[in-house]
Amino acid sequence: MAKESLAVGLKKGYLVEKRAPRAKPSHRKGVTTKRVMTVRAVVREVAGYAPYERRTMELLKVGHEKRAMRLVKKRVRIL
Repeated sequence: MAKESLAVGLKKGYLVEKRAPRAKPSHRKGVTTKRVMTVRAVVREVAGYAPYERRTMELLKVGHEKRAMRLVKKRVRIL
């Protein structure tokens, strides 16, 4: 059956093409830009790591992943 304009029913009216809505600016939330990444890298280079981060890296090098996760959770308060 060919597409036609109908006078009655759910699909009544003119045939129109659905247009995709424009992306909202709020959909970009949480996406890191080049500028932010550069700034964070510079700050990290200047300030260095926090003590708990250094200890965590040492634990990971030795192979104590579970202990490292416990330490980070305790310090950062993740769940």
